[in-house]
Amino acid sequence: METVGPVDILVTNAGGPPMGGFLELSAEDWEKGYLGLWMSAIQAIQGVLPAMKKNKWGRIILSTSTSSRQPIPELTISNAYRPGLLGVMKTVALEVAAEGITVNAIMPGSTHTQRMEDFKVPLEELAAQVPTKRLGKPEEFAALATFLASEPAAYITGQAIACDGGLIKGI
Repeated sequence: METVGPVDILVTNAGGPPMGGFLELSAEDWEKGYLGLWMSAIQAIQGVLPAMKKNKWGRIILSTSTSSRQPIPELTISNAYRPGLLGVMKTVALEVAAEGITVNAIMPGSTHTQRMEDFKVPLEELAAQVPTKRLGKPEEFAALATFLASEPAAYITGQAIACDGGLIKGI
């Protein structure tokens, strides 16, 4: 493996865990979700944070989901683990804010991706539930992540920002 230097910007993003209602999910499903959603983010943050602290600069962005704030039917594992990532984000943000490191989360909503195609989601029905009446575009998520990774975003930390077309109804 070739070393390319310290990581200045980390964006964590894990694919969704198995779908299913609470009683349909096995212990193995829960463990896969834990490792894929939870521990992958924790280990990535732990891996980059020492160098960021040494350099007094860094950006950590956790890609979570609207399920962090508003449960989604049949996404029980996501509904359980993703809100906890917001707690991790807030905690780490407080610990490193004075060191020039920001830690934020993006909560994407229904975004037209290959996963949507693979799941054969009825896209028109899904878009009808979003206040903007359309699905998000990956480029819209990328624009928010790019801003949060930039120097002008240095005063934004510990925030969970929805990129969801107005889908989350609560605060």
